[in-house]
Amino acid sequence: MDRDASFQAFVDAHQRPLMRLAYLLTGEVHLAEDLVQSVLVRMIGRWAKLDHIDNLDAYARKTMVNQFISWRRRRGSGEVPSAEPPDRAYSSEDSAILRIVLRQALMRLTPKQRAVLVLRFYEDRTEREVADLLGCSVGTVKSQAHHALARLRALAPELAPKLPVLDAHSEEARR
Repeated sequence: MDRDASFQAFVDAHQRPLMRLAYLLTGEVHLAEDLVQSVLVRMIGRWAKLDHIDNLDAYARKTMVNQFISWRRRRGSGEVPSAEPPDRAYSSEDSAILRIVLRQALMRLTPKQRAVLVLRFYEDRTEREVADLLGCSVGTVKSQAHHALARLRALAPELAPKLPVLDAHSEEARR
């Protein structure tokens, strides 16, 4: 298979999951598209050198997380202005509203905290996998997850019952 065909096969197989990860990181469709495009442009430029990598999907995800964090550092503080807090007169079981509240709260986390939560809980990865993807220690992943969940609970108390409780003794205690 030639270089262009192998890259196209990779894109066809992984574009949707990469787009989903990018959206969860950025919170905006257009920024997510830009992030995916940026990662794919970087990868095609290095495609001939990437043939030795066993798990190109993991490489793309790590590149995406690093690119996202780099973008956020350059854009400023990471604070996202939002409208007034949602009216609390809704039912706590209304999942559409909870998703909106969760999204708004996620956007107020640091990029690294958001990346840890998305990789750890949405993509259901182990602490070791997240550490490998982010290029940090398992302890950093645990710490970032702990602080991010505490911040989510403070920002949106109505989410607290739905958030995972981390057990210091068990890596797999997620939900």
